This record gives sequence, C-alpha cells and structure tokens, in this order.
Amino acid sequence: MTFTIENMEFYLLVLIRMSGFVMTAPFFSYQAVPTRMKAAVSIMLSILVIQTLPVVSLSYSGVAGFAVLVLKELVVGVILGFMCNLCFYIVSFAGHIMDMEMGLSMATMFDPSTRMQVTVTGNIYNYFLMLMLLVTNMHYYVIRSITDSFRYFNVGQAVFRPGLKDIMVDFMADYFMIALRIVLPVFCCMLMLNVILGVLTKAAPQMNMFVVGIQIKLIAGLFVMVLLVQTLPTVSDFIFTQMKDIASQIITAFTP
Repeated sequence: MTFTIENMEFYLLVLIRMSGFVMTAPFFSYQAVPTRMKAAVSIMLSILVIQTLPVVSLSYSGVAGFAVLVLKELVVGVILGFMCNLCFYIVSFAGHIMDMEMGLSMATMFDPSTRMQVTVTGNIYNYFLMLMLLVTNMHYYVIRSITDSFRYFNVGQAVFRPGLKDIMVDFMADYFMIALRIVLPVFCCMLMLNVILGVLTKAAPQMNMFVVGIQIKLIAGLFVMVLLVQTLPTVSDFIFTQMKDIASQIITAFTP
C-alpha cells in the first residue's frame, strides 16, 4: 500500500495506538530504553502494520470528533500494554512477600527501570523474568498482540464494553493467587521456623530468640530460594501463559 496525504489521518491513528502500547508494554516501557528508541519502534511497527491494513473511512465531525478517535486509540494501546506489563508485577509482589518473611523488607531500593520501590528478591525475580522473556522470544508475542489487534478491529472500530472491567477484576484475583503460589514454599518454611522458635522461647526464656531468629530465618529463606531456582522456568512459563490469556481477552473485549 502506498502512502497518500488523504489517508494521513488513518496513519496517525495507527501510530497513536502503537505508541500507547509501546509506552506501557513490558520491556519497551522501561526507563532504561531511550525515548527516541521507543518512538523509533512505534514508527517502525506502524509502518509495517499499515502495509497489511485496508484503509477504512473515518467518520467524525470536527476537531472534537478526531480528538475522540485519538483518545480511543490511545486507550486501546495503553490498556493492552499495561495489562501485559501487569503480569511482571506478580513476581515483584511475590518477592516483596518473601522479603517480609525473611526479614529483608527494609532493604528496599528504587528501580529506575520500573520507577518503583522494589525489594531485593523482587528485583531478582523481575530481572530473571525479563531474561526469560527475551530468551524465549516472548517479546515477539507481545508485539504480535498489538499488531493482531488491527485485524480484529481496525482504526476507530474498538468497542468499550462493560465486560472489560470484569476481565481486569478477574485478573487481579489471579494476580494475588499466582503470587501466593510462588511464595508458598518460603512461607511454609518461615511458618515452621516461627513455630520452632516459639517452642524454644518457652523452653529456654533466657535465650534471645529475636536476635537468633533473624539470622536463622534469613539463612533458611536463602536456602529455600536456592532450591526453588529450578522452578523459575515453570513460574515464568505460567506467567507468560497468563499474559497470552489476558491479551486475548482484552482484544476480544474490544472487538465489535
């Protein structure tokens, strides 16, 4: 398809949806990625998508009508990218709970990539999941989710249904359930240690179990995490499956 001035409005709306997605999608939205690179990726993907799209006539009245179309396409891209990126926050939340159990909750840091306060374990899990995203070529699927959205609903054809809210609510419920499943081995180990320390406190009140317990819980927690390293690929695969499901549900909800 050749570029024409008459269809410039259509091209700009494609770029708006793609830009909204790139600014909120995992990996692409990180602060470490330069803004120029984000803009270049958005423009490049828009040009590639335009080659395969049929140009549709846009119906709007005046500047206000076109502004509504721009806002509509921007919201579609932002929601799709944000819901995919929200899957990465699962491991950060799980790592935060682990550090609370092991006594590392005070060792928080500001992650410039995500612009969030993260704990040590949460940061490790987040970078590991990002590594798995690149190694397994899952980032191609993330890009494919936004490009395939144009096949289901073209520019200006997205429909905002009330069911979109239910999809987000259900995902937030799964969000906590998945995080608790990741934390469960460490939580069970810490629970057993608390019971043992409580019994020892009653048996030997003269011992300062508060001082001793911090080191024991930290060592036991790190030992359990070392044992759980082999399960991290399974965890990442499960989260990527959730990412695929939520992307499919969002696209289906927008499809007229």
